[in-house]
Amino acid sequence: MKPIQSKRLAELGSAIFSEMAQWKKEVQERGVDVIDLGIGSPDRPPSPKVMQVLAEAAMNPRMYGYPTSEGSHAFREAVARWYKHRFGVELDPEREIVTLMGSQDGLAHLALAVTDPGDTVLVPDPGYPIYSASLVLAGVKPYFLPLRAENDFLPKLEDIPEETARKAKFILLNYPSNPLSAVATLEFFRKLVDYARRHESLIVHDLAYSEMAFDGFRPPSILEVEGAREIAVEFHSLSKSFNMAGRRIAFMVGQQDAVRALRVLKSNIDYGVFLGVQEAGIAALEEDMSPESRPVAGLYERRRDIVIDGLKQAGWDIPKPKATMFIWAPIPKGWTARQISREILYSAGVVVIPGDAFGQEGEGYVRIALVQEEERLREAVQRIARFLQEARP
Repeated sequence: MKPIQSKRLAELGSAIFSEMAQWKKEVQERGVDVIDLGIGSPDRPPSPKVMQVLAEAAMNPRMYGYPTSEGSHAFREAVARWYKHRFGVELDPEREIVTLMGSQDGLAHLALAVTDPGDTVLVPDPGYPIYSASLVLAGVKPYFLPLRAENDFLPKLEDIPEETARKAKFILLNYPSNPLSAVATLEFFRKLVDYARRHESLIVHDLAYSEMAFDGFRPPSILEVEGAREIAVEFHSLSKSFNMAGRRIAFMVGQQDAVRALRVLKSNIDYGVFLGVQEAGIAALEEDMSPESRPVAGLYERRRDIVIDGLKQAGWDIPKPKATMFIWAPIPKGWTARQISREILYSAGVVVIPGDAFGQEGEGYVRIALVQEEERLREAVQRIARFLQEARP
């Protein structure tokens, strides 16, 4: 029989995640109580109101027809209202918004919709794995932008070769960042918009963590920059900010030609998000705009402080991030990212992700996800502290 698996599958994903899953299985089979701080999946449910709306929608027979692939008009209108409320940005629900089955859906398909095989795209390193995987599927060449601590994990746009910049179909960035927990200011976005305009490139900005910021910081939208809607699109997700990860709903907004292209592609792939989930999404956005809103940021700020302060007492000094549900931790000297991740799991029963799972620039770091209750996080810190006292690289 001819080979069943395509060659492109070998280029998808990271072998590190498969290794981590196997390591975790081995440790659990030994009877160890594993504290998983690996995958960034929220451990809380949505609000009672959102769950109630979803439950009622599930019992409504009118919800069970095919939804439109671009999303219901009601959901897109809610997104437009929320963007106006949160960022002061006016959006046209008919031309500048498309509903998605989670932001990963849109990120996976956008390159197929706006590039051709052989095109070049600028992507971050480290970066969320789907950024590079989407380019593999589209036959597009990545040019990796190194994101380093000495530059506040922002790309040095001036270091991109001019020929590469001219060829690049789009530049993809993510602030607040997964895995880096780095943030960007509106000043940086203005520079980015000017850069992209000079090189006639689309900007693709992943803003999934905008509502998970700390210490008074409010992450901006790139669409707040004057003229950005003509040259940029932005992804947002209800998964993290509204604890709806398993309900798969998100959206992309902005530059209308890119929105139209993604809509056309998706109309040939799926029939859209279940209407009941869209109703729940509307409820989540409306609740967030209400005076009684209770953002999740405070929860993750407390968790951040428990982990950062606790590990500092154990001798592991980690910068405090301003946003996201992750800690990007520089590892102690003498270890590789994979070595220390494996030993923390086998010795302490705590899962963290080695930084090189997100690109070669991630070596020297681990990502810690704040996805356990405070008591479990304190236990994880105690276990890691004992490991640090006893272990030698």
